[in-house]
Amino acid sequence: MPFVSVTRLRVRSRRYAPGFLIQSLRSALQAKGAAGNLAVSVLRDADRAFWTCTVWLDEAAMRSFMQSGVHRRVMVRLPEWCDEVALVHWVQSRRTAVLAGSAWAHAARGPAFEGQSPIGCAAPV
Repeated sequence: MPFVSVTRLRVRSRRYAPGFLIQSLRSALQAKGAAGNLAVSVLRDADRAFWTCTVWLDEAAMRSFMQSGVHRRVMVRLPEWCDEVALVHWVQSRRTAVLAGSAWAHAARGPAFEGQSPIGCAAPV
């Protein structure tokens, strides 16, 4: 069954937005081409917040992407660029419902985020 990952990152100030946005787009492109990826969606929210939703064949595919390439290099910059992070994962019950749009709706109404805190104190996954 598909594995869904939703993140919310808040950029600390406009000063960090250009670097964050460029690297976020590069990471999204990497995800789109990654083995096991089924969908990628990025959403801009109010107050310098950005959401990502990715859908994977399984958790192993998501972790392989997360620990490689652009995404791996960008993750070390997040404490500099962002002051909040939130993250939630779940296994999608039906393969037919694997659209990022439906994942946004699911994330908005539950399950609870695993952690929403200052970036240096993010809850472990």
